[in-house]
Amino acid sequence: MSFSYVEAQKQYYFPDKNAEWEYQSPSALKVNENQLKKAITFAKENEYSGSRDLRIAILKGFSREPFHKIAGPTKKRGGPAGMILKKGYVIAKWGDVKRVDMTFSVTKSYLSTVAGLAIDKGLIASTTNFVNDYVWDGSFDGTHNSKIKWQHLLTQSSDWSGSLWGGHDWADRPPKEGGLDDWENRTYKTPGTTFEYNDVRVNLLAYSLLQVYRKPLPVILREKIMNPIGASSTWRWYGYDNAWVNIDGIKMQSVTGGGHSGGGLFINTEDHARFGLLFLNNGKWKNKQLISEKWITEATTSSKANINYGYMWWLNKKGPRHWEGVSENIYYAAGFGGNFIIIDKENDLVIVTRWLEPSKIGEFVKKVIFSL
Repeated sequence: MSFSYVEAQKQYYFPDKNAEWEYQSPSALKVNENQLKKAITFAKENEYSGSRDLRIAILKGFSREPFHKIAGPTKKRGGPAGMILKKGYVIAKWGDVKRVDMTFSVTKSYLSTVAGLAIDKGLIASTTNFVNDYVWDGSFDGTHNSKIKWQHLLTQSSDWSGSLWGGHDWADRPPKEGGLDDWENRTYKTPGTTFEYNDVRVNLLAYSLLQVYRKPLPVILREKIMNPIGASSTWRWYGYDNAWVNIDGIKMQSVTGGGHSGGGLFINTEDHARFGLLFLNNGKWKNKQLISEKWITEATTSSKANINYGYMWWLNKKGPRHWEGVSENIYYAAGFGGNFIIIDKENDLVIVTRWLEPSKIGEFVKKVIFSL
């Protein structure tokens, strides 16, 4: 690049709350409009193949899991939608970008951000601290669980053993081989060494953060992030129906980090784009630093257990989930059904997609990049 990233930031546009998001023609920002249109057509023509009744899609998608059931709210989804921002300006959008939909595991990147705020504020001294120094209710007792640090929960490498809200860690995305006894009575892996995508443990992170904040996580997210970036009042963050705890005599719901049993973040495309723009600008909205640049760097650094995963952000490093022909510096939030928030700092881009067939996302991003 011919100028520093700090100089690039000065050119960014940040929409005010409830404002009509300013549009710039692709050509005005040196983007090939015809090629960009081809990318958008591709997104529209490759809608997620699952049912629009997400209860059906969820139950079918996770049918291998013993004891799996819908435990939290769901909502029928809309059609393909998305936005592409360059330097903060909208250069393309499709579908209903104001429709509130489930976003599944994109929620994890919001949860990671709430953890980052706790680090920035000093509520948690370091991600290398043991969680049982903060949560003493027995959740992290035992020879194995007591070794778990915050960074292990954030990188999905804790191998925590237990049950939460009726979900069992060993029954969440179990291995394809072995019976129930093999899964339940497994040999534990040293925390930090092995990546295992597991919603029970992600929900444990949310529960643990609730113990630290002593305040509902959606309130923290709203006050510290969503209100300052001008997000709408329509988004909601849910937990399971039975995920209620008593904190200081006040009943609070512990939210989920995804929607594979219902719950999670329900949000519109525009609000996702605002969140993505905050990260594109290294945690700064206009002139206010909302989350530290240090945290974003840490959250988007490859973990020891998975080169393609940081602190609940996916990374386009050369590994099993690499998108060929696209920069390794891209990182993204990803959720069931083709929900993505993609951050491309090298090209000043934020790409948000809803209900794009997941196997097509790499090809779609490549088409967008080809238009530049």
